[in-house]
Amino acid sequence: MRLTVPGPRSLAGQLFAMQAVLIAVVVAGYALFTYVSDRSQAEEAARRQARAVARSVADSPSVLAATRTSDPTAQLQPYALKVMRDTEVDFITIMNPRGIRWTHPDPDQIGQKFQGHTEKALRGQTFTETYTGTLGPSVRAVTPIQDGRKVVGLVSAGIRVEEITQRVQDQLTALLGVAAGALALGAVGTYVINARLRRHTHGMNAAELSRMHDYHQAALHAVREGLLMLDGQYRVALINDGGRELLGVAGDVVGRSVAELGLPAPLTGALLASEPRVDEVHLTASRVLVINTSPVSGGERRGTVVTLRDVTELQSLMGELDSERGFTQALRSQAHEAANRLHTVVSLIELGRADEAVEFATAELELAQALTDQVVAAVSEPVLAALLLGKTAQANERGVELMVSEDSRLDDGLLPDSLPARDLVTILGNLIDNAVDAAQGSVRARVTVSAYTEDADDVGDAGDARDTESARGPLGAPELVMRVSDTGPGVDPAHAEAVFERGFSTKPAGPGGRGLGLALVQQAAQRHGGTLTVTRADGGGAEFEVRLPLRESGAVAGRTTSGTPVSRGAGGDA
Repeated sequence: MRLTVPGPRSLAGQLFAMQAVLIAVVVAGYALFTYVSDRSQAEEAARRQARAVARSVADSPSVLAATRTSDPTAQLQPYALKVMRDTEVDFITIMNPRGIRWTHPDPDQIGQKFQGHTEKALRGQTFTETYTGTLGPSVRAVTPIQDGRKVVGLVSAGIRVEEITQRVQDQLTALLGVAAGALALGAVGTYVINARLRRHTHGMNAAELSRMHDYHQAALHAVREGLLMLDGQYRVALINDGGRELLGVAGDVVGRSVAELGLPAPLTGALLASEPRVDEVHLTASRVLVINTSPVSGGERRGTVVTLRDVTELQSLMGELDSERGFTQALRSQAHEAANRLHTVVSLIELGRADEAVEFATAELELAQALTDQVVAAVSEPVLAALLLGKTAQANERGVELMVSEDSRLDDGLLPDSLPARDLVTILGNLIDNAVDAAQGSVRARVTVSAYTEDADDVGDAGDARDTESARGPLGAPELVMRVSDTGPGVDPAHAEAVFERGFSTKPAGPGGRGLGLALVQQAAQRHGGTLTVTRADGGGAEFEVRLPLRESGAVAGRTTSGTPVSRGAGGDA
């Protein structure tokens, strides 16, 4: 049967066990080293002590005088016992040169021969040795008693090895006590530190933390939403794949400042702001992003967590929905007006005025049909034609006349697949909405829309004042030109650059916010390699012009309209 010892599961428990074992091993090793070292030092100290006591006794004048008497034991035995007690040695043996003891701790050993070596002492030398005598193993020193140059006796002082061992054991016991106290103190400190670590790791061990890290990395790369974490100095601490894609950054950006990422100024300002941002809309070169920022604080500012959502398609769909809603409202209003006209016709018939009824109905029908014929004849592209019809009705409801210029010409099937109808609705719809807002309330409020294709060969034929190179698209490709002018007040020339930035508006904020339309138009134009420019219209208002290259178009049917040059820097309406 295999015996397994359960170990601690948490990382804190494992660290505690490891540190406790480490402290125990260090203390045990130090205790062993101290024991060996102290024993060696204790033996050497015993040798020095025995040598010193033996030399002191041998040099004593009273001892020399006692050796000359007929009974040296009578004087030397009490003296030797007294010196033993004072110097804490185990024995002092004084003997004649032949080794016959005059003194001994055991009186029965007096008169017996000394057990040990005396040759060196008889030659006048002092030496030490470890020898087993009547009292057991001992560390002893033997030295001569000299009368002049003659050796008249010998002195041996010693300490039993047992006593030396006991001294070392006493020291070791004290050391082990201190070591045990240090181990207990280290264990308590380790437990306190690891208890705090357990709170931070939620009791998870190393394997669980590693698995959690793997899940964390997989989740970061799996979510489509962008996640960006900034440290206290607004440097990128973490960014997932979605964040890289939405912000359009590549390479290793971790550790770089937000200001170095090349993001649009409003977006950079939002990321550098200290206050939180909630569902704030920002535009990049090709996307509409909703950002949320939340500061991370723990008594001091530690960083910012930023989430990014791509609402480019949603914003485009909302624009289309707004157009459809406006078209629906216009149809509802037209239906109401049609009902009024129908009641008028019926009332004329009931009054017996059939001729007037026919004349009234025919005039209304011709007016409505003329408007439809004008739009369809100029722009047979179905999406743009439907947009223009809807915007015309919507503008009429607001007291603004929307006209399609006579030089407009855009045949069905002309636009390439690379230029989706959704982007055209975004561009033309926002321009018309801005123009209607600007023209509303002015004298003879009017918005004029032009849409046509232009080829490089048409520029000189039409006598356009634009430079030939600026009129043609990349590599001389034909261009789609959409121009919207109004009779509004225009925009201060000082705002000519700011008018295309997100959030800029000369009108009071509404429920849905202001300042996004022209920014979306510019974004869509740049996405297709086109340009958006503004100048002052002939009627005194603003004139916006969008040029989009038709790289994949087939035959070009269009003509160049005459007018003033369009260049960035004039006034416009936002």
